[in-house]
Amino acid sequence: MLGVAAAAVLLLGGCASLVSNATAGLGRDLGAGVLNQDDPQTVADGLPAYLLLVDGLLTSSPDNVDLLLTGANLNGAYAGSFAPEPERRKRLALKAERYARQATCLRAEALCAALGQPFEAFSAAVAALTARDVPVAHALAVAWAGVLQADPSDWERIADLPRVEALLLRTRALSPRHDGGSASMYLGVLNCLRPESLGGRPRDGIAFFEEALALSEGRNQMARVLDAEYCARLLFDQERHDALLAQALQADPVAPGLTLVNTLAQRRARELQQSAKDYF
Repeated sequence: MLGVAAAAVLLLGGCASLVSNATAGLGRDLGAGVLNQDDPQTVADGLPAYLLLVDGLLTSSPDNVDLLLTGANLNGAYAGSFAPEPERRKRLALKAERYARQATCLRAEALCAALGQPFEAFSAAVAALTARDVPVAHALAVAWAGVLQADPSDWERIADLPRVEALLLRTRALSPRHDGGSASMYLGVLNCLRPESLGGRPRDGIAFFEEALALSEGRNQMARVLDAEYCARLLFDQERHDALLAQALQADPVAPGLTLVNTLAQRRARELQQSAKDYF
């Protein structure tokens, strides 16, 4: 860790182009190192140092889109999976969203300009996105949803869910395999947040989860676990719920880019198995 930090200090003393290229590569390497880790506690203990490193690098390269996306993704991951205190979780989620918005404004100016506009104008900007815009649009959608996850009592954020869904649908249409097909997984959750009587679409949610699993060639166990937690429970389908959790727990968690996600998924699967007796 000290070696990485020292290298970063040396890079900051070089020319702007060298810093930009190096930090982009550093961001990719950090992300890969985290996602391929099979010990969540190691990530929980070590990730704050990386968050500080990214924050420091951004003070000298505030317009580095790749680094902003790394900051958004790492802060969002820590907020969603490792920060126990509600206020800290919300603070980190808000930072993730801020970084994602900055990246969006640098890479997709029309979408940036539409963020505060009525939904029709926002939808038009989303429809105009191209494949080049997928990384920032997807990061923005995930970070936006992460703030709601950190504070589900924020009704203004709940009202933004259609915008999050629009971004996810567009990124899925442009690049369905981006980030391992996670747009489909997030769409699965969104469609299973409410019963059909209140506007939910649980059958669509199931289809999105199955699509996410297929895109990962069956390796993303979080798709199975979230399907059980949100869709199967919403429909009170205990047989499907139990089968999905069993499949997730039987699978090998080690997979390129998915090891940490799968390890966390299996931990959540065990919790859901324990609570099932009280739910159904």
